[in-house]
Amino acid sequence: MIFLTACAEGSFDTVPSACPPVVEYSRAEQARVADELAALPGGTLIAEWLADYAVLRELARACE
Repeated sequence: MIFLTACAEGSFDTVPSACPPVVEYSRAEQARVADELAALPGGTLIAEWLADYAVLRELARACE
């Protein structure tokens, strides 16, 4: 049997994190997104998706 792990590159000393990285946005970017979101018509699907994204970001922060 051939052991393929011998062919793997890199170190096994560092365990990869199961937590996804959280991208940080500047205050200016956050303000621009808030303005753009406010300009959308009510009931827009993207607003619901952004709310879901906010929850995922909070979960990722808690994971760290």
